[in-house]
Amino acid sequence: MNPTILHHGARHGVTGSCHQLFIEGTNSLLVDCGLFQGAETAPDGRSGPDQLEIPFPVDHVGALILTHVHIDHCGRLPWLLAAGFKGPILCSEPTARLLPTVLADAFEISVTRDKRLVERYLQMIEARLRPQPYRQWHTLYRSATATCRIRLQRAGHILGSVYVEVELSGSAWPTRRRVLFSGDLGAPHAPLLPAPQPPWQADIVVLESTYGDRVHEDRKSRRERLRAVVERALEDGGTVIIPAFSIGRTQELLYEFEDILHRQRQKPGPNAARWAGLPIYLDSPLASRFTMLYRELQPFWDAEAKARVRAGREPLNDAQLVAIDAHDAHLANVRRLARSGEPAIVIAASGMCTGGRVVNYLKAMLNDARHNVLFVGYQARGTPGHAIQTYGPRGGHVDLDGERIAIRAGIHTLSGYSAHADRDDLTRFITRMRHLPAEVRLVHGEDTVREAFAAHLRQATGSQVRVLA
Repeated sequence: MNPTILHHGARHGVTGSCHQLFIEGTNSLLVDCGLFQGAETAPDGRSGPDQLEIPFPVDHVGALILTHVHIDHCGRLPWLLAAGFKGPILCSEPTARLLPTVLADAFEISVTRDKRLVERYLQMIEARLRPQPYRQWHTLYRSATATCRIRLQRAGHILGSVYVEVELSGSAWPTRRRVLFSGDLGAPHAPLLPAPQPPWQADIVVLESTYGDRVHEDRKSRRERLRAVVERALEDGGTVIIPAFSIGRTQELLYEFEDILHRQRQKPGPNAARWAGLPIYLDSPLASRFTMLYRELQPFWDAEAKARVRAGREPLNDAQLVAIDAHDAHLANVRRLARSGEPAIVIAASGMCTGGRVVNYLKAMLNDARHNVLFVGYQARGTPGHAIQTYGPRGGHVDLDGERIAIRAGIHTLSGYSAHADRDDLTRFITRMRHLPAEVRLVHGEDTVREAFAAHLRQATGSQVRVLA
């Protein structure tokens, strides 16, 4: 006897996460409610920018559980409230701290910049937030015949990210059932975050598969490649442009750059003098706010990051970090770096180059071979980032703000900096459970990736697990 699970997003793509689990009759809960991005479409076939409404009744949705604050997991919250959802929003304690900043930005972009309305909306959200500690069961629903408990466990994707265990019991469930929603699982050696640990058991696992067809570089290799790309810029007299999401990826990069700079100071290499004068521009007011919140949330960092702080280092605030806030200062920085021979690193949103300040850097520098663009995260089909990543190495072009730009800059991809688990990490998450699940449903992956990973997982489990792609 298995519970009914409906996937309202991220079933045949990576974005738009939204999964509905029925507890008893029409009573249900939601895990995530995110936006569709790029060329990915909702179940009704509409593309991301057009698919905002909630296409299912919410009258009997008793609660929303958020796995983390990336917009493809929480971005449809305004429309969920507009559809009539009145339940609580459960999440981890760090997510509760980060969520208002994420939603304020999304609301201003998608709905209105009216500060009064934004503040009213945030008050509605904050009144419903129910932060939960990790590893503790919480009873979400109880009737004469059914009980539903949930437990949040660290997922290692971004600060506050969780996977969700749901336990169904009572006479309506004579065989107790445990369902796990992975959200986005992180790589085991991600900076700042403890690695995700699989649970003891689960009957059904709804598992992400974003990178289910590949294996990432190890941490040492990716740091060396990151250093090598920057040293190329030091020699070329150009800028390394890194499109990065404001939350998660940006903070990981700052952490890694602080470590590279620290090593150069401790044991100078041939380019030590150039490294010492290299500015790292964080050109994103939103990313700066999240970085400040990350610093405030140090108790949730992993042991390695805390040890660096105890040693007197500032992993997210190196002396060479320059935050750019004002728009005029941003435009001046674009002009100066495009014209000068000053080596620099620029970290700017958006991560898929769909908007934000990174677009201005790309428009000014993509056609100049002195510069380099470094991708460190997933680029969804239909986004400018995907086009640059695909066609840039072939000497192609990309359309930005209606302008066709030839790509002459160096284009690099470091998959090792993905915040997602790779094929082997996902496999270990399942096979290291003491009791293997009866069923794994793959979501959050392109069709070919899910099918490839399904075949791999069936082989890895000796076909003991029913894998649905």
